[in-house]
Amino acid sequence: MNLKAKILLLAILPLLSAAGILSYLGLTHAHSLATQILGVYEQNLIESKKQALKEQVELAFSAIEHVQRNDTLSEEEAKSEVIALLSRMTFGEDGYFFAYDQQGINLVHPTIPAFVGQNLFEFEDRSGNLLIQHLLNAANSGGGYHRYIWERPPLMQQEDKLGYAMLIPEWEWMFGTGLYLDTIYADISQVKQAIDDNIRNSFLTVMLVLLFTVILIVILGLAINLHEHRLADDRLRQLVKKFMRLQVNERRRFSRELHDGINQQLVSMKFRIELACKKLENQTPEHPAIEDLQKTEQILNQTIREVRQISHNLRPVLLDDLGLESALRGLLDQFSERTSIQVKLEYDLCKVDLPDDVGTTLYRLAQECLTNIEKHADASHLKLRLYSADKEIHFEVSDNGKGFNLKTAQNKGIGLVNMKERVEVIGGQFVLHSEINNGTHIMASLPCK
Repeated sequence: MNLKAKILLLAILPLLSAAGILSYLGLTHAHSLATQILGVYEQNLIESKKQALKEQVELAFSAIEHVQRNDTLSEEEAKSEVIALLSRMTFGEDGYFFAYDQQGINLVHPTIPAFVGQNLFEFEDRSGNLLIQHLLNAANSGGGYHRYIWERPPLMQQEDKLGYAMLIPEWEWMFGTGLYLDTIYADISQVKQAIDDNIRNSFLTVMLVLLFTVILIVILGLAINLHEHRLADDRLRQLVKKFMRLQVNERRRFSRELHDGINQQLVSMKFRIELACKKLENQTPEHPAIEDLQKTEQILNQTIREVRQISHNLRPVLLDDLGLESALRGLLDQFSERTSIQVKLEYDLCKVDLPDDVGTTLYRLAQECLTNIEKHADASHLKLRLYSADKEIHFEVSDNGKGFNLKTAQNKGIGLVNMKERVEVIGGQFVLHSEINNGTHIMASLPCK
């Protein structure tokens, strides 16, 4: 095997291995993230539907109370008026209300009038679910949900349905409504298909780019000398930068979807739960549902924090909305508040148009530096300086901590290696100085373009 063939293999084999590993990890991560997003999306849809059901029943209950409070009507007249009112009330395309007494006798059923007057206490759906008994139990417990199978008008096909029932205390009537879940399943299936298509297209794009790169390296390897091979390495570095930009864009998109979509809906759900708690506390301070709602609110708060943390880890919102300076100031303020270490920021890049990958790299460098200082430096002061000179962006962080041995740290410190590689992959230079008991100084130079 001649020298050119060896050089060619040396260029191709690591590229194929790295691309294969990166593709596998990327696909695995994308599928895992998609599964998490779909789970949160499904839960959010179901919770929003539950809230809508509850609101419809509460609106109907308000109308019933108005009839009950009418002193000009006797009890039998009021019951007849309520039955007529529930029979007329509808919402959406197929929403209606039903009512039963405690013995399971149907009082109102607009879509199947033949059920009115029948005892359906032992009625089962096709899965053997005693749905009337479950709805009665939910209503007698202060209102609740139950899933079952029911005919959907106008074709009367059996579909999965989610119902919510509550009690008319004066008459001990259970009344409620429900909605069919096929629309939720359709929405989830559509989102899943869109995510799968996006993942597949991204994978095909990476494969095409990889194929193009391999062919280019082969042609260059057969046609040019070692000097041209060095130029090919520079092109490969540009390809890695493009891949990084693609990754940054995808992470930004996912972060935005989490922060502006799912997170906002979770916060809205939290406010709804708090409002429901207050209403229950005002009406029945010791109502058993209050504790469940409070526990649900605690779980929702934890979910909101986790979604915000995932969104921030994917892409800091401040970096996109307010720019690098504001993001760094926010990062330093949080660090100082958490550690009581005095910080100083000198930012002199206001007139510099920072590329997206450079801004992201500077922010991640600052994050890693602050993490290392907090864990290891035992410092009381630190200074972060950013400025431009000689068509380069200069990044400097210094602290007055206890320092460390450079050889030992560089052999064991994953964070330092990551910082160095992050800078070099976009064509920059990374320099580290540290002396025991004399602090640490980190410098990086990045290209402006």
